[in-house]
Amino acid sequence: MDIAALNTKDSTDQDFMADVVEASNTQPVIVDFWAPWCGPCKQLGPVIERVVEGKKGAVKLVKINIDENPAYAGQLGVRSIPAVYAFDKGRPVDAFMGALPESQVKGFIDKLLSGTDSAQVIAEALAQAEAASQAGDISTAAQIYASVIQEDPENVTAIAGLARCYLANGDKARASATLDMVPESKKHDSGVKGVRIAIEMMADAPAPGEFDEALEAVTAAPNDHAKRFELAEKYAGATRYKDAIDHLLIILGAKLDWEGGKAKEKLLQVFEAAGPTDPATVEGRRRLASLMFA
Repeated sequence: MDIAALNTKDSTDQDFMADVVEASNTQPVIVDFWAPWCGPCKQLGPVIERVVEGKKGAVKLVKINIDENPAYAGQLGVRSIPAVYAFDKGRPVDAFMGALPESQVKGFIDKLLSGTDSAQVIAEALAQAEAASQAGDISTAAQIYASVIQEDPENVTAIAGLARCYLANGDKARASATLDMVPESKKHDSGVKGVRIAIEMMADAPAPGEFDEALEAVTAAPNDHAKRFELAEKYAGATRYKDAIDHLLIILGAKLDWEGGKAKEKLLQVFEAAGPTDPATVEGRRRLASLMFA
């Protein structure tokens, strides 16, 4: 799957309830049941991903490898693949089998969304808020997220987005209070988790003068990974995620399994804290992939 596929994810039987059933209470979810040996699956996969990504968040795609995760495919009566099911409000509402052409896949998804006009409006608002946030217009992003929450009080994307806006302004207390709005059933949403990680990292924000000391230590001993790791932690605590990512990638470039994978684990946490669409995360994931598969 392409890293840039923000609305597509692989899932398992264990996560099916969260990724499909519960998630479809927020927006429609398409489930693609497939297997590595299935030729038509390989034809349909890129097509359905492309159509879903073109909807810019109005619908999500979840891919299930039935060789490794047969339970829910069996419960739904899947007898041949590819099999595609549409879920909305916690239940399956439509389905098709086989590798349909792109026009028919688009029609299938358009039909699903035609009954969810409010979901489309909310998805467009969330896209606008994300664009404003990435452009540095935090005030506009916060206003849009707040308006979405008024319309849909349990929209975790909007709640997490608003919390991130408060973090961008250094208001950790209001960010934490905003996360209290997340329903219990959605506490483990990836966006919410990312904001919580960011808040935890801010607890280790460096005191005045600590940056200079840490930078001097790394400059004096550039091959001392422990000192560089400490510097990266300070950058992360100050929400300077790009700087943290850069230094962690330097460590990984020298030794991918340093300290039993400690740098990689921290890097993945920084990605979550920054958020999946942050340019630093997108570029950092690309660079990490280059290191891992070089």
